[in-house]
Amino acid sequence: MTGTGTPTRVGLVGYGLAGSVFHAPLIAATDGLVLDTIVTSSQERREQARAEFPGVRFAASPDELWQRAEGLDLIVIASPNKTHVPLATAALKAGLPVVVDKPVAGSAAEARELAALAEERGLLLSVFQNRRWDNDFLTLTRLVAAGELGDIQRFESRFERWRPQLKGGWRESGAAEEIGGLLYDLGSHVVDQALVLFGPAVRVYAEADARRPGSETDDDTFIAITHANGVRSHLYASATTAQLGPRFRVLGSTAGYVKYGLDPQEADLREGRRPGTGTGWGVEPESLWGRIGAGESPLTGGGHPVETEPGDYPAYYAGIATALREGTAPPVTAHEAAAALDVLEAARRSAREGTAVTLEVRS
Repeated sequence: MTGTGTPTRVGLVGYGLAGSVFHAPLIAATDGLVLDTIVTSSQERREQARAEFPGVRFAASPDELWQRAEGLDLIVIASPNKTHVPLATAALKAGLPVVVDKPVAGSAAEARELAALAEERGLLLSVFQNRRWDNDFLTLTRLVAAGELGDIQRFESRFERWRPQLKGGWRESGAAEEIGGLLYDLGSHVVDQALVLFGPAVRVYAEADARRPGSETDDDTFIAITHANGVRSHLYASATTAQLGPRFRVLGSTAGYVKYGLDPQEADLREGRRPGTGTGWGVEPESLWGRIGAGESPLTGGGHPVETEPGDYPAYYAGIATALREGTAPPVTAHEAAAALDVLEAARRSAREGTAVTLEVRS
């Protein structure tokens, strides 16, 4: 545990998209956390980081961080997917708590091995599932908890984009060790949200296609989950959607909720806006609020609008700071990440074999 009033010094491994857009700004905006060191060998990225965080230090490799372990209190891993397990293992063995960007690993077994190592050493291990703090997900969580839709029967969740041209890079690589493709990228988000809302999966069916010319891995994926409580989740992750569907369509026994549009926080972070520097962080205009109704189309004004909760990505690192200070559970555990990986592995198998896969519910 970090002592009360003592800043938690954070080492950030990686300063690409995840490190520069999400982790560094959110760490810096969190009371009790200090962005101490960034690992990157790129001079361009160092200059970019230094411009926003003037006091930050740099290391050329993770090995330099392990040598400085006594001067750090938390390691955040935002490097390519294939490095997550070896870097998290090294950090834990160096005696440092760890946050890992999703997916934490390529398999549920690896995630559980990391969890066991963290528990053996008495160290925090958490996975960055920031979209639990999306505005629409927070709103839906409130509606479901309040019973405003009745008994939920089907949950439809779409994370769709229109990117007909390949960008290249490891995320689009077909090499198994890269852990690329949308199933493990956007699929990690939609599966995690479904499990948080409706509990464990008992059956998984999936379709995964490489639609774009030259694509080596899936860029258009559908996952159907049957939850132990009977709810069915239909989840879509696509880079090839020419007409975007609703982000959520949730059907209950008394009403349905439909919500279009994406949470604004990622776009704001990409544009250089930062939480805590102004008013209205995570707030969207009334024109984008979702609607609740029964037997009517929201596209023709049916139902009534429901104010969207403000998105709150800063809550994740605030939870990490609390967990380190008080010795409590982190906001996302490695075991929760492993449960999502159970589903993703089942989905990959289902898509490959064309059959549904049955899962055992773990206690």
